[in-house]
Amino acid sequence: MTQTTQKSILAGLIGAGIQASRTPALHEHEGDAQGIRYLYRLIDLDALKLDTNALPELLKSAEQMSFTGLNITFPCKQAIIPLLDELSDEARGIGAVNTVVLKDGKRVGHNTDCLGFAEGFRRGLGDVARRRVVQMGAGGAGAAVAHALLSEGVEQLTIFEVDPSRAQGLVDSLNGHFGNGRALVGTDLAGAVAAADGLVNTTPVGMAKLPGMPLPAEYLHAGLWVAEIIYFPLETELLRHARALGCRTLDGGTMAVFQAVKAFELFSGAAADAERMQAHFHSMNG
Repeated sequence: MTQTTQKSILAGLIGAGIQASRTPALHEHEGDAQGIRYLYRLIDLDALKLDTNALPELLKSAEQMSFTGLNITFPCKQAIIPLLDELSDEARGIGAVNTVVLKDGKRVGHNTDCLGFAEGFRRGLGDVARRRVVQMGAGGAGAAVAHALLSEGVEQLTIFEVDPSRAQGLVDSLNGHFGNGRALVGTDLAGAVAAADGLVNTTPVGMAKLPGMPLPAEYLHAGLWVAEIIYFPLETELLRHARALGCRTLDGGTMAVFQAVKAFELFSGAAADAERMQAHFHSMNG
């Protein structure tokens, strides 16, 4: 392929504390495998000493520098929405965006987190009971995961969140989308976990930079399956405790890979090789 016809992609990730992200390597490695010149840059709010107030300026700069698109992570997945021209149906329904395609002067927001979590859930926990599930967290990632869980047949999802109004907002949105009573705001965590089939953590508690557990270890029981969306580290304290009890578990690796697969396709217009991206992810995580 000659230089003149070779496709080139310039993408980036906007978020806070993202130096350990595997996303740039996942995209660039897949680009290399397909003969696409693919550059992926980290735009780390912490390193730049910025916060979400910088998003309008960062988006404008990305457009001026001819970025193909941006991935968006904590804490920007909801703050980015008012700055976009269009939203995919999924992003609108979830109320969170993790992928922005910049094309023809337009900013179009997508959500690939929902698909990413659903794919991981089907592969890792496809046959589990899903009558009652407890979810920790109602942020941007939490909204996507909640949509995925209800789409995958969870009968009742109880959401616990430090910000009660955020929890209520997500529950109202989910019930509007999936039917009344499918989601509710949790009040008694110990009781809800005791009665649950599954537990999902969508909070940042457990990340390398925020160690610990999102709930007391003694609430866990052998009858639970436990899913995590954190992938750095792949084995969080929550998963370690759950595995010690004999719980079925799902780490955050599959969601990380499959949200990247879909984002790669949105940015490049080319189909990604999901198995190759998974293999590369696991080679990075040893």
